[in-house]
Amino acid sequence: MTPVKTQVIRVFGIVQGVGFRPFVSRIADAHRIKGSVCNKGPYVEIIVQGNVADTKAFRYDLEHRAPERSAILKINTEVRACPPYEAFDIIESAKERGDIFVSPDIAICDKCKEELFDKTNRRYLHPFINCTACGPRLTILDSMPYDRERTSMGEFPMCDQCHYEYTHAETRRYDAQPVCCNDCGPQVYIIGREERGPAAITYARQIISSGGIVAVKGIGGFHLCCDATDDVAVKRLRKLKARPVKPFAVMMKDLATAQRECEIYPHQQEVLDGHQKPIILLKRKTAGSLSPLVAPGNPKIGVMLPYAPLQLLLFTYDDDIHVPDCLIMTSANESGAPICRNDDDAVRELSRMCDAILSHDRKIRLRADDSVMDFYNEKPYMIRRSRGYAPLPFMLSREYTGQVLGIGGELKNTFCIGRNNLFYQSPYIGDMADVRTVKALKESIVRMETLLETTPTVVACDLHPRYNTTYVAEELGLPVVPVQHHYAHIVSCMAENDYDKPVIGISFDGTGYGSDGTIWGGEILIASYDDFTRLGSIKPFQQIGGDASAREGWRIAVSMLHALYGDTERLEEVVEKFQLCDAENLCAQLFLANRHLNSVTSTSAGRLFDAVSAILGICRASTFEGDASMALEFAAEAYEADQGIPDNPVFPAYGLTSMEKGMFQLKTDYLVRDIVEAKLAGADVRRLAYGFHQSLAEMIVAASEEVRRQTQLNTVALSGGVFQNHLLLKLCDGMLQKAGFTVLKHSLLPPNDGGIALGQAVVAMERIHK
Repeated sequence: MTPVKTQVIRVFGIVQGVGFRPFVSRIADAHRIKGSVCNKGPYVEIIVQGNVADTKAFRYDLEHRAPERSAILKINTEVRACPPYEAFDIIESAKERGDIFVSPDIAICDKCKEELFDKTNRRYLHPFINCTACGPRLTILDSMPYDRERTSMGEFPMCDQCHYEYTHAETRRYDAQPVCCNDCGPQVYIIGREERGPAAITYARQIISSGGIVAVKGIGGFHLCCDATDDVAVKRLRKLKARPVKPFAVMMKDLATAQRECEIYPHQQEVLDGHQKPIILLKRKTAGSLSPLVAPGNPKIGVMLPYAPLQLLLFTYDDDIHVPDCLIMTSANESGAPICRNDDDAVRELSRMCDAILSHDRKIRLRADDSVMDFYNEKPYMIRRSRGYAPLPFMLSREYTGQVLGIGGELKNTFCIGRNNLFYQSPYIGDMADVRTVKALKESIVRMETLLETTPTVVACDLHPRYNTTYVAEELGLPVVPVQHHYAHIVSCMAENDYDKPVIGISFDGTGYGSDGTIWGGEILIASYDDFTRLGSIKPFQQIGGDASAREGWRIAVSMLHALYGDTERLEEVVEKFQLCDAENLCAQLFLANRHLNSVTSTSAGRLFDAVSAILGICRASTFEGDASMALEFAAEAYEADQGIPDNPVFPAYGLTSMEKGMFQLKTDYLVRDIVEAKLAGADVRRLAYGFHQSLAEMIVAASEEVRRQTQLNTVALSGGVFQNHLLLKLCDGMLQKAGFTVLKHSLLPPNDGGIALGQAVVAMERIHK
């Protein structure tokens, strides 16, 4: 058999689990191409034999008409002589080493949604309907390449009809790994009761309709679900979950419902109703039907649309039960614990929080909480990166060779695996104070290393010696690279923007262990991938009260007032007038302050926000992380919305305080002093809240200009949880650009601690290349 000229095309990127091989097969048939397509693990390999015109047309379709859910990063082509092919075939996956791209879970597509409610379709009301273009991916995957036998769907043999669709190119389910139907797929059931299949769904709907609470197993874990329009149901859920005011996410039946309840702009709608379907923070309409208890005092609602068929069936089913079109759909877990993913977890942790547990027998291999997204300048601004996005890698232009692990932060933990110049951020894990979350972190690292076929040689962790993440890193038996918390924030912002030159880093967040042994949190750095220098910070203060001070902003307020007024009658008068605490608590705080007991020196920007919120009487203590700071932001934004931007700054320009060795401090103590005096004089609290944001942004710009004077650097990176505050972000971004700076910001990686693992991993990778 005479060999013929053949193109061998290798396609790299998200090309597994998105219907890529069936797509290639179809365009090959359309252009009379013979050959084959095969998953190789790191890439898809296509053998192409055809005349010049047909091959060119095939190549055009390959590059320009790929499935919506795919993401082609590069294509390599070589020409070789091969035996002639008689047809075009999808052949069995063949494993090879190299870069690996794992598809995130994909929301149900419109065609499957139509079939789900089509009474003539054999998958009518099937809770696990999916096709080549949609369905679970990461959360059911055991190993690569992505084939059915390497997923938790391998436990469900296909019936004859499903097998036909799976093996024939003319069907929508050709090579769809999770394909199944009512006859051969997973089954839903109520734990502890006899109801299965349709009866289980009806039972769950009945409970929701009557004001009850149901735990529902989804794609990446369980949710707690109840009527979002029912004050009594929402109040009960808050009590059972011990969550007094933290906003709940709401799943709305469809886009029309979301448009009725919220203001939605086109750029938001595109993502809200796209194939990832994250929770998006939307401004609620005043005439909506949602209970005010869904997000007390918050002008925004976290909204998502159903992304799994079972969720659609909770809203619409073939029974006579009316279920509201807005449902609370919040992560099902005890406070501090990871989201529940199996029946044992659900029974142990959720039974006291709900009236029934609707589960199913498709195993979840890897937890994936819902992603949460805001928007800034019409671009995504991620708050929590998980389902739908993880583990899509960040690709750096810098040439690296090696494998590293960034273990992540203590709060909002995600970890990051670096493999050469690709950095894979994990789904959201949670807060590491709970041993169950620590266990989930360890399990998830092992599973991700298996999926990505990596064996890290170095692990990076936070500098704090007593974090649980530090202990986990040390237990791995690898060389450990401690990375200072705020430095990791800045490198994460640089890496997301693929910027590898030195920057001025503005890292503002809650607290992090500083390299001088104090608590940092409002930092001005010079940063590169290989090192950093601290040049400035906000004015240090005494953070008194240990862990309680992170929750109770009044303690920080009292400490700052003590620094202003000392042990005087004036201090007592101000504390009493602002109702910060009673005389007994004030006495206790002063006792600790004067003796430096249970006290640390801190530059935490987050605690500064908490203190100002308490001083202004907006929020004295937080019931969840960021509570007081968010309330302060909302007050300032409400002032701006009602009064517009003030013609003149609310407070004077403060400038910087020069310190030794080129260091400087932002005069945040002066700002607090002026806020106190203005409040005592009866000024508008919302105006003072706006002035605080405005003055802090002005000081950040002044600090950046000072660093530019010292170093000639002109690029500023903004990172840290405080930059979830849109008003501060907007003011800093605008003022910095006006001052001639290039500003790096986050988008698809959170500015909070959920993003620092990327920075840790990049620093570790840089270290092994020194």
